Amino acid sequence: MKRKLAIVAMTLVLLVIAVAALLFWQTILPQPPQRQLFLNGVVLTMDPADRVVSALAVEGERIVAVGDSDDLKARYGKDAVIHDLAGKALLPGFVDAHGHFPASGLAVIGVDLNSPPIGTLETMAQLQARMGAKAAETAKGKWVFGFGYDDTLLAERRHPTRQDLDAISTEHPIYVWHISGHMGVANSRALALAGIGPGSPNPPGGVIVRDARGEATGLVQENSAIEMQKLAMQIGPLDFVRMVRQAAAEYAAQGITTAQNGATDRRSAQGLAWASRFGLIPMRLELWPMWNSLGPELRDGKLKAVDYDTDRLHLGAVKFFSDGSIQGYTGFLGHPYHVPYHGDAEYRGFPTMDQKQLVEEIGRYHRAGIQLAIHSNGDAAIDNVLDAIETAQQETTRPDIRHILVHAQTARLDQLDRMARLSVIPSFFSAHTYYWGDRHRDIFLGPERAANISPTRWAKQKGLRFSVHLDTPVAPMNPRLLLWSTVNRLSSSGQPIGPEQRLTVMEALRAMTIDAAWQIHQENRIGSLEPGKLADMVVLSDDPRKRPEALRNLKVDATLVGGVTIFPREL
Repeated sequence: MKRKLAIVAMTLVLLVIAVAALLFWQTILPQPPQRQLFLNGVVLTMDPADRVVSALAVEGERIVAVGDSDDLKARYGKDAVIHDLAGKALLPGFVDAHGHFPASGLAVIGVDLNSPPIGTLETMAQLQARMGAKAAETAKGKWVFGFGYDDTLLAERRHPTRQDLDAISTEHPIYVWHISGHMGVANSRALALAGIGPGSPNPPGGVIVRDARGEATGLVQENSAIEMQKLAMQIGPLDFVRMVRQAAAEYAAQGITTAQNGATDRRSAQGLAWASRFGLIPMRLELWPMWNSLGPELRDGKLKAVDYDTDRLHLGAVKFFSDGSIQGYTGFLGHPYHVPYHGDAEYRGFPTMDQKQLVEEIGRYHRAGIQLAIHSNGDAAIDNVLDAIETAQQETTRPDIRHILVHAQTARLDQLDRMARLSVIPSFFSAHTYYWGDRHRDIFLGPERAANISPTRWAKQKGLRFSVHLDTPVAPMNPRLLLWSTVNRLSSSGQPIGPEQRLTVMEALRAMTIDAAWQIHQENRIGSLEPGKLADMVVLSDDPRKRPEALRNLKVDATLVGGVTIFPREL
C-alpha cells in the first residue's frame, strides 16, 4: 500500500510540474503585434475570385483588410508595424495536405540512405558502410535503423538482404526502411525479435519475402513490416523532442503553416499534442488517427475530437490503408505491372485489407459521422475504396462527407466521375512526376499509365476540388518543388510526364492552400487571405506567376502563423 501511495504521490508531483511548466510556457509564447501592415506587394488572396491586391492589414492574429497599399496605410497605418514587401509575393501559408510530421527529422535517430536526387547513396557497399558506422557507435543489442533506400536507384538494382545486413552486425538488430515507407529489410536478429521465423505465415495484407529455398530474405512488405517498424523506431522522449524541433524548423523555413501527421496512433497523438501546447511546434497541426489505433475510441464515442482540439491542433479524418506503394510493387493495380515482378507477368500487387473488412470498417466509421482518409495508390485499390464508400452512402446518406482518397495516383477518368458523384476528394502526390516519373514510365506502369499519374487536369475538368501533397518523409518537405512539379510535370531527368495533366500556377496554388484547407474542413479559418481569417501567411521572393518554369527556385522569405513570424524570427 505504501508503494502504491508513493507512486500516486510521485504521479501527482509530476502532474503539478507539467501543469506549471505548461502555464509558464503559455506566458512566454510569442504574441503577434497589435497591428501589422504588409504593403507594396503582390498579395495572392486565393479568395473565390482569386483577387490579387497590393496590401494586407492584420490585427492580432487575424486579417482585417486586403486592398490597395495607400488606402490601407491611411486606414491602419497608425501604430502599425509596417512591412514593405517591395514587390514580393504574399500568399496563404502552405497547408500540408498529407505527410507524416515530424518524420522529416528521422536523421535524429537513423541513417539517411536516400539516393539522388534526394540523397547521395548509390551502391550497396555505401549502404553497408553507413549502417556499419552507425552500428559501431551503438551499444550492442540496440537497434540500428536506416531510412530512405531505393532498390531501383542502387547500382545493384535490388533490395538489401538479410545476409547483407548480417555482414554489418549480428549483435545489433538492424532494419532499413524503404523509401516508399511500405516495406523494409531486417537482419537475422531483427527478424527473430519481430517473431519472424522459418514457419511464419504471411499476415493478411502482408508478405514475408522468401528465397527459392523458402528462407526469409529479410524483406518484409506492408502488414508484415508493421511490427518490425514499431520495434526499430522506438523513440524516447528526448529524441522525440529533437525530431519535433528539427522538423518544425524545416517546415517553418518552407512556408508550411499547417503540418500534418497522416497516420497517428494514441501515443504519437499525445506526444504531438503536448509538443504543440508547449510551443515546440509553431505551426498548426492536423492529426489523422489510425483506424485501428485511436480511431476506434472516436468511432465508439469513448473519445471526442474536441478533447484534443486546440486553436493549433485539429484531430481530423481517420486513416485507412487499402494498398501499398507502386514503386514498391505493392500498389494494387487493375492491370499487371509494366515490368513483371519477379517474372510474374500477371502480378498486379495486392490489397492490404480484405474487401469485406474494408466495407465493414468504412461503413462503421461512416455511420458514426467521421471523415475518412484512405490510402489508395493503384486503380484496383481505388475501385475497392469507392465501392466501400458507395455502400456506406447507400446505407447511411451523409451530405458533404469529404472522404479523402490519399494519393489516388493511378485514378482513371471513370473513377474521377465516381468521386465527384460520391463527394470524395482526391489528394494527389504530384511530385511523383519528378521523383519517380522516369521509373513509373519505364518499370512500374509503362508510358500510357505513367503519363496520367496524379491526374490533376482530369480532376479539374470533372469539377473536383482536390489537394496535392509530398507525403514527407517519402519526399522532402519542399512545397516550391511540389508547386513546380504540379505545373510543369517534369521528371528528375527533365522528361515530361503527362504534360496534358499540367495545372496553371494559380490552380496549383489553390490545391496547396484553400482547397487543402477545405479538404480538412478548415476553410473558414485558413487557406486564403480574407478578412476574419487567421493570418497564416508566407512571403515568397517573387511573384510565382511570372516564371512557371522557375517555381522551384523561389525562396521563402518569411512564414507567419496567426500573425507571428516563425521564419525567420524577425521579418
